Amino acid sequence: MILDIRLNGIKHSLIEVDKPLPLTEILKRTHIDRSQILSYKINHREYVNEDYIPDRETLIDCITYLHPEGYRIYQDSTIFIMCKALHTLMGTEPSLVVEHSIADGVFCEVFNSQTFTEEDCSRLIAEMQNIVENNLPIEKITVKTDEALDIFSALGRNDVIKNIKYHYQENVELYRCGKYYDCYNHPLTDRTGKIKNFDIVYHSPGFILRFPSKDENMEIPTFQLPYKLFARHQEHDKWLDILRVHNIIDINKLIDHYEISEFIQVEEALHEKKIAEIAADIVTQKEVKLILIAGPSSSGKTTFAKRLGVQLQACKAKPVVIGMDDYFLPRTKTPRKPNGEYDFETIYAMDLEYLNMQMNQLLDGEQIELPRYDFTRGIRRRSNTFVKLGSNSIIVMEGIHGLNEILTASIPANRKLKIYVSALNQLNIDNHNRISTTDCRLLRRIIRDHRYRGYSAEETLMRWQDVRDGEDKYIFPYQENADYMFNSSLTYEIGVIRKYAWKLLLGVSPSSSAYMEAKRLSSLIASCKDIADTLVPYNSIIREFTDGSIFRY
Repeated sequence: MILDIRLNGIKHSLIEVDKPLPLTEILKRTHIDRSQILSYKINHREYVNEDYIPDRETLIDCITYLHPEGYRIYQDSTIFIMCKALHTLMGTEPSLVVEHSIADGVFCEVFNSQTFTEEDCSRLIAEMQNIVENNLPIEKITVKTDEALDIFSALGRNDVIKNIKYHYQENVELYRCGKYYDCYNHPLTDRTGKIKNFDIVYHSPGFILRFPSKDENMEIPTFQLPYKLFARHQEHDKWLDILRVHNIIDINKLIDHYEISEFIQVEEALHEKKIAEIAADIVTQKEVKLILIAGPSSSGKTTFAKRLGVQLQACKAKPVVIGMDDYFLPRTKTPRKPNGEYDFETIYAMDLEYLNMQMNQLLDGEQIELPRYDFTRGIRRRSNTFVKLGSNSIIVMEGIHGLNEILTASIPANRKLKIYVSALNQLNIDNHNRISTTDCRLLRRIIRDHRYRGYSAEETLMRWQDVRDGEDKYIFPYQENADYMFNSSLTYEIGVIRKYAWKLLLGVSPSSSAYMEAKRLSSLIASCKDIADTLVPYNSIIREFTDGSIFRY
């Protein structure tokens, strides 16, 4: 029997065995450090622990912290350990909610208890370290629904009980560590000792659980809170408190009670109000003539830019939209990555000199001919489109490098404003299972790539890590440079996009290395009910990814 051993998806070795053996014995024949392995992926189809015994020719992928799926396993396992530690320290009275990502961690709050203090954070860290040092087993088990309800009733987890009852099934899969139980939609590692590094930073009204950097050193750098981004998260959270919507089941109940239409109108009205406020503030700054809009992939930047343009016109300004992508360097001058591929994500793939020259000409009152980039041939061509700014004109330019000062280094600060757009999701599955902003954007991108580029879900999933790496380098470090931040997330959107994403995710072959990621996303959207497209306004950001928008893309 031949076993194909891989490390983070890369071929490592072929092992021949004459009888079935557990993975612990098989890996002794390789040079792979088992202490670094968080989970094992079998034939791209399932995660197993080291006791698994393959009984036929099998592809065994050893997933470590350095793999994107491994990093997620590390994060979720750390959250599990934190939840267990808090339960040990404070029992069932407090309710811990893992709310949203921030910087290199997740923001959490403790409710139904006295004020959670900095001293409580220190106690929590110490107990987590104790759990890690004891290297306790984390077991995945399956129990009958009635037993699961009893377990979570004893733990005071009404959020989980509601989900179990609403999505009633005969059996429920749980994770157990000692006498502590929890539900997780994603796999966890099999022992607490594999979570080697973490930190907790107190930040009222809660704290931030921090994860190590995504490299072999696993260091935790000095903490820097992105204050502007955190404020937008907290602002949105307060609105959800008012609307009483925090978990997917709350959206489902609005659908069940025929109240989802009003909820959608309120959320969309909040979007329109925020865009109108930004536009109204911009026009009061008479010297400002250049608006730069940036944000990560599938944030809805294009629709935001168009809606901002409408609101600017309502304020008697005349927006002049200029495409940043038309200022790429000729392909012959495009920088390359270490592997020889073109690096289209770097800011130095832009013709910075030409862009700055044309922007200055416009600001000086001159007429220019806008460029048009031919992506097929990799050259800039004439457009025969000429523009000149009037007294009320404002340039609106959208692209990934808008917040980087290098892009418009020659433009005086008083003549430009920067806007950061991102889908800062606040919706959870339950108190300990958040739906990440990244997952919301990925679902949007899967749909858009299929509609406008003809990509399959598998192709988008395979490219996604490169997109994320580019964001980490070229977008997120500059987000605090923004003069305004706009949260493009819509709490109800999963109910709208699930029917589009579902069909595409089903098309990912079980033999694909992207299969488990497709399966994970399918599980996420399966917990939400469908929301009809007819309930979505035609200028909604969601229409950029589905169908029927009044805007042209």
